[in-house]
Amino acid sequence: MAGRLTTWLRREGGESAASDGDEIARLRAARDAAEAANEAKTRFLASVAHEIRSPLNAIYGYAQLLERGDAKDTLAAARVIRRSAEHLAHLVEGLLDISQVEGGAMKLSRETIRFPEFLDQLIAMLDLQAQAKGLALVLERPERLPEFVHADPKRLRQVLINLATNAIKFTDHGTVTLKVEYRNELATFTVIDTGIGIAPEDAERIFAPFERVGGPAAERPGVGLGLAITQALVHIMGGDIRVESRPGEGSRFTVRLMLSQPLSPPSEPAPEAGAVTGYLGRERWVLLVDDDPAHLAMVRSLLEPLGFQVRTASDGDSALALAAQVQPDLVLCDVMLAGENGWDIARQLRRRHGASLRIVMLSGEAPDSGNPPADGPANDTFVMKPFDFTVLLDVIAGQLGVEWVRAAGLPRGTAPAEAAMRLPVTVAPQAAAHCAEIERLVRIGHVRAIESEIDALAALAPEAGPLAERMRAALDSFDLKALARLAQAGASDAA
Repeated sequence: MAGRLTTWLRREGGESAASDGDEIARLRAARDAAEAANEAKTRFLASVAHEIRSPLNAIYGYAQLLERGDAKDTLAAARVIRRSAEHLAHLVEGLLDISQVEGGAMKLSRETIRFPEFLDQLIAMLDLQAQAKGLALVLERPERLPEFVHADPKRLRQVLINLATNAIKFTDHGTVTLKVEYRNELATFTVIDTGIGIAPEDAERIFAPFERVGGPAAERPGVGLGLAITQALVHIMGGDIRVESRPGEGSRFTVRLMLSQPLSPPSEPAPEAGAVTGYLGRERWVLLVDDDPAHLAMVRSLLEPLGFQVRTASDGDSALALAAQVQPDLVLCDVMLAGENGWDIARQLRRRHGASLRIVMLSGEAPDSGNPPADGPANDTFVMKPFDFTVLLDVIAGQLGVEWVRAAGLPRGTAPAEAAMRLPVTVAPQAAAHCAEIERLVRIGHVRAIESEIDALAALAPEAGPLAERMRAALDSFDLKALARLAQAGASDAA
């Protein structure tokens, strides 16, 4: 009996000890996992900075050139800045989408893109970075490249930029080349550099997330997320990627993707509507609520030249006070304010001013992030940041019911007075006297009298409305020469 008791005690004690050992091992594993997760989070946040550095460099560089007046082509510089900013927005979305890769939830778009133009834009975005290191950036492509292909432009751009920026980063002298080949709907992109190269034992590791290889590469900026993202995107697009490299001799990254051609060339898009230069009808008041002075200045610079009366507020109290004072037609309110919730401000505005006040929320977060109230939405619609100006103007037109005055048939950015001179002038015969008087007043510079005479012209007949609006646009830009020519044209046509 004693022997059996002793045996039982030993067995139970051993099992208890084993159980304690298992629990300790489990706790250690949980601790290690938590530490690894925390480290991964830190490295991920650092990787975001790495990934945005290239397009941000293009924006920063061209902005400096414009500021110094050294940019040879200001319009081209502005386009590079805009495309780089668009890429940044797409990149942020892409980094968030990468989490869906393992679950197979990532969706690709299938768009028809102008292939040569796409490549030219890509090189323009990267050229400043290459120049900063004294490198030649070369695009090699066949003469007979298809004009149109089907692709996801955002993902394809992300892949090629990641490879090209990596090549620039690890190349100190020589050339970075993007070579493009296309045969039987198979597109081959090869990024070739004359950089430090990759050791054979590191060729596979470079595609692992957060992996930094040793040697000179480890001393370069970045945390090694770019190639992991690139490989994942290539596989999602149904392609493959491989690398050939020798230390000290440079590297070749090759991506192969099926990019089919459309069965027939896409129809030409309708001519782009001319730039918005104003709106018809009564004067409208807009209240901007945001704690970012740069954002306030940007939106104000967009709206005021169009004829809107704009007031700004950086907090809830100021917004409510201004709204009570000016009775705005529209409020553009940011969701995230310093120490305040934009949704709360919107709800107070709605209670005080009713449904007639149109409220548009602006934010970089999802539309449902502000837990809208159960008693009805505080806002009329939502616009995600960053936004295209045309998107915001479309929203404003929809909310206020305004009809835009456009420089018809002209590219966006054309000056109102310039647009006015290219448009036909058709007015009623009885308008000749008003047009002649406007021409006379222009010569003496009597602005208030000109404004009154334009109002009289607009009231004369519906046919004179478009001409009057063009005159107001010219007067608002203080282009008196253009205004005089419009008056002459109107007088001649009316006569």
